[in-house]
Amino acid sequence: MHETVATKDGVSRMSNCIGSIRKWSAAASWFAVFVATFVLGRMCGPTGAQEPSWQPVKGHIMTRWAKDVSATNALPEYPRPMMKRQNWKNLNGLWEYAIRPKSETNGPENFDGQVLVPFCIESALSGVKKKVVETDMLWYRRAFDIPREWVGRRILLHFGAVDWETTVWVNGREARRHCGGYDPFSIDITNMLKESGPQEIVLSVWDPTDKGRQARGKQQIIPEGFMYTPSSGIWQTVWLEPVPLSYIRSIRVEPDIDENCVWVTVDVAGPGDGYTVRAQTLIPRPDDEETPEPSGFEGKIGQHLCISLPGEPKTRLWSPDSPFLYDLDVTLKDRAGKTIDTVESYFGMRKISIGKDERGINRIMFNNKQMFQYGVLDQGWWPDGLYTAPTDEALRYDIETIKRLGANMVRKHVKFEPQRFYYWCDKLGILVWQDMPSGGGNSDERKGQFELELRRMIDASRNHPSIVMWVAFNEGWGQFDAPRLAQWIKQYDPTRLVDHASGWADRGDFGDVRDIHLYPGPGVGPALPNRAMVLGEFGAHGMAVKGNSWGDDSRWSKYGPKEVARLTRAYLRTIRALRPMIYMGLSGAVYTQITDIENELNGLMTYDRELLKMDARQMTAVNLELYDPPPVVKTVLPTSQQTPQIWRYTTTKPSEDWYRPGYDDSVWKTGAAGFGEYDVPTNIVPPRTKWTSSDIWIRRTFDLSDKDLVSPHFLIHYDEDAEVYINRQLAVKLPDHNAFYTLVPLDKETMRLLKAKANCMAVHCRNTNRPQYIDVGIVDVLPPSRAAGIGSKAKDGSTRRSS
Repeated sequence: MHETVATKDGVSRMSNCIGSIRKWSAAASWFAVFVATFVLGRMCGPTGAQEPSWQPVKGHIMTRWAKDVSATNALPEYPRPMMKRQNWKNLNGLWEYAIRPKSETNGPENFDGQVLVPFCIESALSGVKKKVVETDMLWYRRAFDIPREWVGRRILLHFGAVDWETTVWVNGREARRHCGGYDPFSIDITNMLKESGPQEIVLSVWDPTDKGRQARGKQQIIPEGFMYTPSSGIWQTVWLEPVPLSYIRSIRVEPDIDENCVWVTVDVAGPGDGYTVRAQTLIPRPDDEETPEPSGFEGKIGQHLCISLPGEPKTRLWSPDSPFLYDLDVTLKDRAGKTIDTVESYFGMRKISIGKDERGINRIMFNNKQMFQYGVLDQGWWPDGLYTAPTDEALRYDIETIKRLGANMVRKHVKFEPQRFYYWCDKLGILVWQDMPSGGGNSDERKGQFELELRRMIDASRNHPSIVMWVAFNEGWGQFDAPRLAQWIKQYDPTRLVDHASGWADRGDFGDVRDIHLYPGPGVGPALPNRAMVLGEFGAHGMAVKGNSWGDDSRWSKYGPKEVARLTRAYLRTIRALRPMIYMGLSGAVYTQITDIENELNGLMTYDRELLKMDARQMTAVNLELYDPPPVVKTVLPTSQQTPQIWRYTTTKPSEDWYRPGYDDSVWKTGAAGFGEYDVPTNIVPPRTKWTSSDIWIRRTFDLSDKDLVSPHFLIHYDEDAEVYINRQLAVKLPDHNAFYTLVPLDKETMRLLKAKANCMAVHCRNTNRPQYIDVGIVDVLPPSRAAGIGSKAKDGSTRRSS
C-alpha cells in the first residue's frame, strides 16, 4: 500500500505512478523554495507567532456544522480507525497556499494567503474558494514541530487524499510524488528532518479535473447539471505518526462465518527476521457482564493467522440489525519477544454471497440468508466543504438519517470517502456498495493508472465489514475491459460481490449482479442464471426549497405543503411498486438520492441538510415494508422475457379502428415480442423481432383461465411513448420511455372489460430517438396472505425486517 522510496541523499523515486510527470530541475527549483522560506513574514502552523485567523467564504448556503469549524479544530478525530495508534499529531489547520501557472518550474517566492486544510481550495470552508484549472499549479506550505518524546522513532507523514498529482518536499528535499485523488499515501520522512527547530512541508498539486483523463468522479471545472464543483488539492486529513524502526504497515482481516474464525495477515515495514506478530480479540460472554474471553494467534510476519471464535450462539454476527464489532489488537514482537509496535483495530463477522431461493432465483445472501438491500445514492458532497464533510458529526448525520428512514444500504457514488465514513457505517450498521470514481479516455496510461488506483482503494478499505460490493464502473463512464476487471476484482477480494457496470453498459455474464438504472422507475428484468438482479438507480423525485438551494432552481417545483404532499405520494407510489419486483427477482434497489447537490434538486434532503422534503413517518413505514415477505406475482398473460409470445404487427399506419376487437389484421405480419433494435446493450431481453421505424402497432388475443383477479398490472417494457388498449378501451397511455420492465396497474374500468374468452390487447408504440423496444403482458399481484400455493418463502423462511 505504501510506495515511499526516499533514499539517504534525498533523491526520491516513485513507483507505479503512470502518466506524464513534470520534469523538474531539483537543484534550481529548490534553491528558489529554500530562499523563499526565509523571506516570508509569517509561517503557518503551530510555530506561528500569531493566533491564526480564518473565516469561511460566503456566497452559497452552508450546513449547520460550519459554525463548529475553526482554524484550530478542523476534523480533529483520528482519521484511520481501522488501524489506530495512540501517538499521532494532526496537521490539519492553516497552511499557506499559492496558485501559479503550471508552466512555472520553480516554487512560489511568496504565497497568496492561508487555506484551512483539509478543505479543498474551491470550498467555502477552506477560506479561499478559488477555482483551479488545468493550467494551474496549486502550492501548499506549512511548518510543524516534532514532539520531544518522538525522538529516536521513525516519523511517518500521512495524507488521507490529495487530488490529483502531488509532489511533497520536506525541508527542501523531495520526499514523494503520487498520482491519485482518492487513495491514502504515506512517507517516512525521518531522514529529511532537522535535528531541532521548525520543520517544513511543501506540496505542489496539479489537478486537471475534467480536462484530464484521471479518475475524478463528478468533478467538472465548469459545473452544470449533474457535474459539480471540483475539489482540488488536499481534501482529507494530514497527520504525523511515530513508529519504531520495524512497524506494522498494514493488516488484512477476512471473517469466515462458516468456519467461525477470522483470518488476519500482518505486513511489516523494516527489518523483521525472527520477529513475530500476534492478533487477539476478546470474546464477549453470553451475559455481556463477565470479563470477555481472549482469543488470539501468534505467527510469522505475512502468515495468515486464524483466530477461532466460539460457534453459535456465542459468535455474534455483524448485520444492519445488529452491527456488532469485535475489537482486534495486533502486536509486533522482536526476537526476544518484546512488543515493539501495537495497533488497534476491529472486525465484523459477516458474509455476502449469491445463492438461489426456493424458486431457483439468484438472490443476494447476507450471512447465508436472503435479505433485500434498499438504500440511497450517496455522492458525498457538502455545500461548504464540497468533497469534505465539515465535521465528523456531519459525516455521521447522513448515515444516521438513512438508517432512521428505514434503509439498510448506501451506494457510494463515484467517490471514495475518508475512512471515518466507513467506520460510521460499520458502527451504525449500513451496507455500502462502493463505486470506483469514474474517469475518461482509453489510453494505456490512463487504464493502468485507473487499475492502480482501484487496487489502492480496495487495499485501503477492504477490512470494513460495511462494504459488501465493489462497483467497477458507473454505466459506461470511462468504461474499459469491464469483464476482465470484474474477474480481477473477484480474485483479488473474493469476500465481496462485484458489479462490473452499474446501469446501461452491461457487458454480459460477469460479476455477481446485473445492475439496471431506470428513472423514475422502478423496473426489473428476468431472473438470470448466474447473477442476481439489482436496481442501481431509480426515483429522483425533486423539489426546490427557496433559501436552501445552491443555485438555479428554475427547473424544479417549489417547496410548500402541497408540494411536500405531492412528493411524498410520488415516493410512496414508487417504493410500493418495488415490492412485487422483489418476488420477481430484484435483490436490491438504490433510490436517487440522499441530498440535493448544487443544481441537482432531487434529494430526500436539501443540500444543507436542513429539511427533509417528504413526510418522514410515511417514508419510514413504506421503506420497512420492503423487508417483509413480498406480494406474489402471478402471470396472467406472459411477456416474451422467458418464452417468445407471438403478435400481429405492422409498421404502416393502419385504419382508425385498428385497436378494436374483430379488426381484420390478417395482412399484418406475425412476430415474437419484444420488438425493437438489435445489438443495443441496454436491452436486458434482446428483441426477437427487429423494429427500427418510428411507429409500430401490435395486436394479440388471449383467454383468461381465472377472471377473479386481485390486482392486475401490465408488465411492460416500452421505449418510447406507448398506448395500450384492452377490448377497445384505452387502458393506459405511457409517455417518454421505460428501458426495463415495469408494473402499471389496470384501472377498475379496464378490469370490468376483461372476459373469459377472446380478449384483445392492442398496442401502439412511437419512437423518436434510438434505442426502441416494446413488449407487454399482464400479471396479478397478490398479497402474501392470498398467495397460498403460488409462491414460497425465502430460503431461510424469515420475515424479519432490517432497518
